[in-house]
Amino acid sequence: MEDKLKLENQICFKIYSAERKITKLYRNLLDDLDVTYPQYLVLLVLWEKDVTSVKELGEKLFLDSGTLTPMLKRMEGNSLIERNRSREDERSVIISLTPKGRQLKEKAECIPTQLLDNLSMDYQELQAFNRTLTRIMENIP
Repeated sequence: MEDKLKLENQICFKIYSAERKITKLYRNLLDDLDVTYPQYLVLLVLWEKDVTSVKELGEKLFLDSGTLTPMLKRMEGNSLIERNRSREDERSVIISLTPKGRQLKEKAECIPTQLLDNLSMDYQELQAFNRTLTRIMENIP
């Protein structure tokens, strides 16, 4: 009978370990962009949707404002984004890309391919894995 409590049988540990290794890969790939992995995630959201609120960004990235605010300040200091109060609701902070932030998108377009090369997986395998992870996330309350 399989030992359910062996570390190698824990899905949580496999996900945790994979996340750490993938984040390390990204860190190396992002050196040329001079952004951190969490900053890259912010840029990905903004490249899709040029403008968003801090609240929406936090919901999308599963981060609270206490984590986002210092990172967004650094990104603003590096001229990647602008932060402004909403005209409709002064409590809401709106994030938008600067021209420099938009220009990074072109430089970043090679990252998904480079990541795929480093994972030694083909595109179909990665897509299937992505669908499985999405299903897991959708089913966790």
